[in-house]
Amino acid sequence: QVQLVESGGGLVQAGGSLRLSCVASGISFRSNAMSWYRQTPGKQRELVALITNNDRTRYGDFVKGRFTISRDNAKNTVYLQMHSLQPEDTAVYYCNARRPENNYWGQGTKVTVSS
Repeated sequence: QVQLVESGGGLVQAGGSLRLSCVASGISFRSNAMSWYRQTPGKQRELVALITNNDRTRYGDFVKGRFTISRDNAKNTVYLQMHSLQPEDTAVYYCNARRPENNYWGQGTKVTVSS
């Protein structure tokens, strides 16, 4: 059974930091590209950050150097370190595991940034 379990969301003031974690089970973690997406009501889910199975990274344009994605293959975990959070970063953040034959999502963790 595949599970992606996110944690680390919460309420933070503008300018603050959070670190999100996503622990994967039931997949060959090291062979998956891992991503973080986010979604707000009425909007499409958008890519926040991606890390490939060989540690190449890509970020959404809005990140502007504030976030860092990393992975620990020994712990089947992907992280998203977020700094300088702004109210517009408020969203549900989802973990994604993808390779050509699979595309899995976690249940999401909510991040709320107060002004």
